[in-house]
Amino acid sequence: MTKRSHEDDVEFIKALAELLSENELSELQVKRDYEGEGSLNVRVSKYSPAAAPVAVQVPATPATPAAAPAAPQAAPAAAAPADDTDDPAALPGAVTSPMVGTAYLSPEPGAAAFVKVGDSVSEGQTLLIVEAMKTMNQIPAPASGTVKRILVEDGAPVEFGAPLMVIE
Repeated sequence: MTKRSHEDDVEFIKALAELLSENELSELQVKRDYEGEGSLNVRVSKYSPAAAPVAVQVPATPATPAAAPAAPQAAPAAAAPADDTDDPAALPGAVTSPMVGTAYLSPEPGAAAFVKVGDSVSEGQTLLIVEAMKTMNQIPAPASGTVKRILVEDGAPVEFGAPLMVIE
């Protein structure tokens, strides 16, 4: 059994960071297994304003086969709010992630979400949690208002500065 070197891991991470920059990636995740000595999980990430964050919106009502003819009319109306700006982070009430991590919309799996679209929130109220390095960080509402949009899914990775919600 050979003893692996800490310097080897540092060099490996530096090489990943170079790959990230050279290939204009925003995130890279690798798991490196060491036979009998465990593993190394590395996620290298950077925030790039040119890269649009992934915004997922869940439709308010599920489409049914009987409503298929109405779906083409409903789709442009549903897309209109998303087209009011190219960057959700530029909206006046956007709440952005203060760190890289994983977003959780509820305090624990199976529990009700902290907030949902249409909820009134007060300044300082917890909106969601961003887990970073095994630490759960509560993200508070920066101001009182109404939750207009939730831009992340539960358990989704988020980058620094990525828009999480819109509160107006």
